Amino acid sequence: MNDATRLVLAAVAGAALGAFFFAGLWWTIIRAVASKRPAAWFLGSLFLRTLVVLAGFYIIARGDWRRLLACMLGFVAARMVVLRATRPRVEKASWIMKERGQ
Repeated sequence: MNDATRLVLAAVAGAALGAFFFAGLWWTIIRAVASKRPAAWFLGSLFLRTLVVLAGFYIIARGDWRRLLACMLGFVAARMVVLRATRPRVEKASWIMKERGQ
C-alpha cells in the first residue's frame, strides 16, 4: 500500500472511532436521564469511550504523525455527522428557514 491509501484508511478508521464515541455519548445521555445514578453512567461511559478511542488512535497511528492527523480529521468529521443526525427536528426546520430568509 502507498502512503495515500494508508492515510485514507486512517481517516476512515478515525471516522469509525468518532462514530463510536459520539453515538456512545448520545446513548449514554438517553440512559442517564432515566437512571437513578446518572453520574455513574456518564463517568463509566466517558472512561470506556475515551479508552477505546485513545487505543484506536495509538494502533492506527503506529508512530506516524500523518496517520494520527488523518485519524483525528476523520474523528472530527464523524462528530459533525453525528451532531447533524441527532439535532432536534424543530431546530433543523428553523435553521432551514433562516437559511432561506423566511
